[in-house]
Amino acid sequence: QGRMWAYTVGFTVLPHVGGFLGWFINRKEIPVWYEKLKKPSWCPPRKIFPVAWTVLYTGMGYASYLIWNDLGGCSSKALVPLGLYGAQLALNWAWPPLFFGARNLKMALIDILCLDGLATGMLCSWYRINKIAALLQVPYLGWLAMATCLTIRIWKDNPEQKPGKSE
Repeated sequence: QGRMWAYTVGFTVLPHVGGFLGWFINRKEIPVWYEKLKKPSWCPPRKIFPVAWTVLYTGMGYASYLIWNDLGGCSSKALVPLGLYGAQLALNWAWPPLFFGARNLKMALIDILCLDGLATGMLCSWYRINKIAALLQVPYLGWLAMATCLTIRIWKDNPEQKPGKSE
């Protein structure tokens, strides 16, 4: 029973690790570079992003625990559902360094489009295993849809942005 509690916490915290590192590494680029980008009127305020990601990562992490637990740990049955989870999480974590760090809007767009596909596949594979875990991903997919549209608009509206940090 005590060990299951540790697994629950570990799985729930894991997505936050990459999210925090992405923020920490790129935190100086946000006020300097991101604020100068042309963004659509419907772009959420900057202060909403950490709150939203905290909620989304918590739901994602707990849902991954539910899937892992229902499939008996790292079994062969868990390979596809948890593999999709790991792959989409890696792309999720890769987006901030591409967007903020490298300032490569095109690569960030490619990343998030691939992320959308993997996250959708993950939700579909999870639905057959644990409906609660799958439903916990619905807000994440909604936020990804908004983030994808925002990335597309920023990429289209800021064509002069090139990879690299020249100002």
